[in-house]
Amino acid sequence: MQKLSINQWAEEDRPREKMMRLGAAALSNAELLAILIGSGSQDESAVDLMKRVLADCGNNLNTLGKKTIAELAGGRYKGLGPAKAVTILAACELGKRRQQEKAEERKRLDSAAAIYEYMLPLMQDLAEEEAWVVLMNQNFKLIKPVQLSHGGITETAVDIRLAVKHALLCNATVVALCHNHPSGNARPSGDDDRLTQRMKEACKVMRLHFLDHIIVTDGRYYSYSEEGRL
Repeated sequence: MQKLSINQWAEEDRPREKMMRLGAAALSNAELLAILIGSGSQDESAVDLMKRVLADCGNNLNTLGKKTIAELAGGRYKGLGPAKAVTILAACELGKRRQQEKAEERKRLDSAAAIYEYMLPLMQDLAEEEAWVVLMNQNFKLIKPVQLSHGGITETAVDIRLAVKHALLCNATVVALCHNHPSGNARPSGDDDRLTQRMKEACKVMRLHFLDHIIVTDGRYYSYSEEGRL
């Protein structure tokens, strides 16, 4: 009975599609390695080939990582040549190096001053206004900042829905709004006030904590939270 190639599998069973749908953690070691090598041979799919390689390593990735290029590409495994062997061993080396490194410490942005100091390098020399949303977890640790608009800030120019969408996709629970005043005047305008109110209402509906709206200028900032206006 002729074996099916991965391209003939049901789409939900293909390693790449499975990873995009369910995430890397849902894949077996053989499936992850199959993604790296891309293809097997006429007689064996990439997944089956990597199952066989792993079986010869006692199904242990550390043992696989100790193999040489010659051992993997020496002809024992049809469909596994030097280029694919290099790819496998490079991935094993990256995994080893990752374990040796400390996880990057996320910045804690639990105050207007901390948010201002973080955002100032991104905004201090801008000739036009930009609006950003700063996404954080429940411990006020930074997830990432996202630009919402460029070239003029009004309550209609900034898409509040986009800010909320980014927060939900990143599993953020705390958000802060930031925009700059190129004029150097940190006092909020009527548009700034309306934007703040709309953001506050949207966050309340979506059960997000709206920490602050900060107006950034070179050398000073205005915080709606510090001014008691949230």
